[in-house]
Amino acid sequence: MTTNIIEKLNAISEVMSSLIDFVQTNKEVEPDFKEYLTTIGAQDATPAQLQSVCLPYIFERNINSKNIIEIFLEKTKKATKYARTIIKGLTSSVSSIFEVKKILKNGFELYNLVNEKTYSVISLVKMTHFRGVGIGQFVVARIFEFEEEYYLLEISNVLAANQKDDAMRFAIAKIIQSPELVYKDNKEKQKEIEKQVKKLYKKFLECFEIDEIITTNKLADDIIGLFNDFAEGNKKPDDKEIQSKIQLLEEHKFFAVNEFNNSYENFLENSLGGFSAHKETYDVGIIFDEELGLSAVPFYNTFCKIFETKDFKKVENYDKCLDHFLMSDNISANLLRRVEAKYSNFMKVINKIYSTEMSFEELLEKYKPQYLREKIFSSTTVLYESKTFSQTLGYIEEEENKPKFDATSIGRNEPCPCGSGKKYKKCCMVAYA
Repeated sequence: MTTNIIEKLNAISEVMSSLIDFVQTNKEVEPDFKEYLTTIGAQDATPAQLQSVCLPYIFERNINSKNIIEIFLEKTKKATKYARTIIKGLTSSVSSIFEVKKILKNGFELYNLVNEKTYSVISLVKMTHFRGVGIGQFVVARIFEFEEEYYLLEISNVLAANQKDDAMRFAIAKIIQSPELVYKDNKEKQKEIEKQVKKLYKKFLECFEIDEIITTNKLADDIIGLFNDFAEGNKKPDDKEIQSKIQLLEEHKFFAVNEFNNSYENFLENSLGGFSAHKETYDVGIIFDEELGLSAVPFYNTFCKIFETKDFKKVENYDKCLDHFLMSDNISANLLRRVEAKYSNFMKVINKIYSTEMSFEELLEKYKPQYLREKIFSSTTVLYESKTFSQTLGYIEEEENKPKFDATSIGRNEPCPCGSGKKYKKCCMVAYA
């Protein structure tokens, strides 16, 4: 059994080299990898550049509902038991943005802005490779656990300490894109979210007496606002107030909404603008899933109309709507279960549109495999529980971060109690001034 740290690093590096070679040579994967390179404009990448491009492909790409590592294990029968143990660790790798807390002899101490956990990570390459990385900076990195230690696979980007706002925006974007990252590798956080979901589900039923409300995007923010106020301890809204926020559309059609195409630079502003800020009018389902939390689902009623209407073709862009609900990572398997339970013709209509003969279980396996493998709370739910999101919106008071001591008993020229090494007058006294 390999126990020496150098041997461990060599073994991990060998596995990574095998994976990188695999995506470039395997008959099943190589064509998809070439297409990926073309998509990101890296078809002319040098061998050195290819290595950095390979990593996100290996960890984030799926082919026929299987990730690259799964395919590698299926095709690589000669992999040793130890190599397979490393690969198992790689399947649970964490990609996030971290604040650099300490520079260690052979790695870093990193605080994950997304899952709020601190890691001591060992670098797979010499630390001289990271000369430009310092304490207080932020790094976009991928780490993984192996034999109770964490290893640094890559640092793909570095942000200066004064770019904290950008780092937090990036973290929130990661949360919205992949809500499970908030509690991945943090069981305490998952328990905290599960407890909150149960509490808020009861509140939602108490507030509206049902777990799903259909309205338009022009009023969806108001419905969510009514619930938030009630959940925070305010008076329950009366039926008249609730009904005034519910509006149904006479015609249903699916179309692209420009505001959903948000880049990392502008998504937060668009999100804070709410649904009502969108130019177009469309239906929105405000749904509280007992297991996964609160979701606001654009075009939910339009999707339902496909199965309600005798001739589904009367729903404009019904095929694009169906594609969206099946292929979007933001639409959960539970939401499809909800609609399937409502309409007995659910699979009949889908099979007719796609010319298939799938069962509902086969449909979920094909389009929602990630939801079958793990619990993925709604992005709205995890944002409620994210300290990074709260700080970004100013919900956490600055007082929480101030040193807790009696300032009246400290002389101006005495060492500051916060441990900075500076005189009190030049440190925390400034904060209290």
